[in-house]
Amino acid sequence: MQTEGKKRIWSEYNKEIADDHYFYVRSCIRQSFFPGSEQFFLKFLRDDLRKDVLENPSHTTCTGIGYHADVVPFSTIMTVIARHYALMKEAGYKNIVISCVTSFGVYTEILETWKHFPEELEKTRDYLRRATGREFDLPLNMAHTSDLIYKFRNEIAEKAKYLLINHKTGKPLNIVEHVGCHYAKIFPKYGVGGAEFPNVLGGMIEAWGGKVIDYPERRHCCGFGFRQYLVQANRGYSLSNTVKKFDSMKPYKPDMVLTNCPGCTMFMDKWQYTIKEMNGTVYGDNGESIPVLTYEELAGLVLGYNPWDLGLQYHMVQSEPLLKKMGIHYDPADKYRTRDGRQMPVPENMINV
Repeated sequence: MQTEGKKRIWSEYNKEIADDHYFYVRSCIRQSFFPGSEQFFLKFLRDDLRKDVLENPSHTTCTGIGYHADVVPFSTIMTVIARHYALMKEAGYKNIVISCVTSFGVYTEILETWKHFPEELEKTRDYLRRATGREFDLPLNMAHTSDLIYKFRNEIAEKAKYLLINHKTGKPLNIVEHVGCHYAKIFPKYGVGGAEFPNVLGGMIEAWGGKVIDYPERRHCCGFGFRQYLVQANRGYSLSNTVKKFDSMKPYKPDMVLTNCPGCTMFMDKWQYTIKEMNGTVYGDNGESIPVLTYEELAGLVLGYNPWDLGLQYHMVQSEPLLKKMGIHYDPADKYRTRDGRQMPVPENMINV
């Protein structure tokens, strides 16, 4: 009876995620800093799960960063998103999958605006028609890419070559999950677990054998915050937020940090290097920093993908300590080689190399 009650309560915090036929929109930050994540996502859905995924080369930025920095007006960003929906309509798709958490927040804000202020929807239809001659429909189903990895987490577990377990001790890895603010804090009903119990990353970790670490600043911002970083004079405030978060998690000795926002991944990865350079502080064990991975990268490792094909070498904090704990075999000589065997320049000042 108690179990059934929990299931009923959890159903109120869950969301419907389409099974197939996805219109996919990329992320500006993710494809710039972590291109292997998006490539894995497409390969996994198409090749491993045999799902239908369309990526339209005419898709553009959502202009979300410009919007949140008060550069792009709301009427403009609504029209940009309407054009994306028009591309989806013209291709015959109804389920949209969004790679960026900032974009996801923008899409949800616009859908809710149109729902409560239908006159704004009609204005946007008129703007798009006059600008491009296009018409659009609202999506039947909207999901973030982390929603799909969460949805298929058990299929990944069944195919797993490596689990989130220390292969020497047999104990689950301690993993900090960080859910991007724009995923479910703005409009909770669009995220798995809402704002109170976001489980989109925790569900993956537990399905793959890891242990989710709870700590005081678990839901604290990564430190990005748009204006706090885009304005150079405010970057100390951005950094202080990241320091607060890492100071809070350090006593729990996490083996890695898992994120679902490309901006959060970038900041929690690169700020560790900054903090180490500023005052010598590191947050992992043995004088090492904590690897910060995207959910696609972690899913790829669990499935046995080559870590260098996933792009882990492009992070500031390097992943070798994590790979060794998981018992993953890799060739160090291939780390900075192209697929055709050419040697790329080796970066300087990488952490945990």
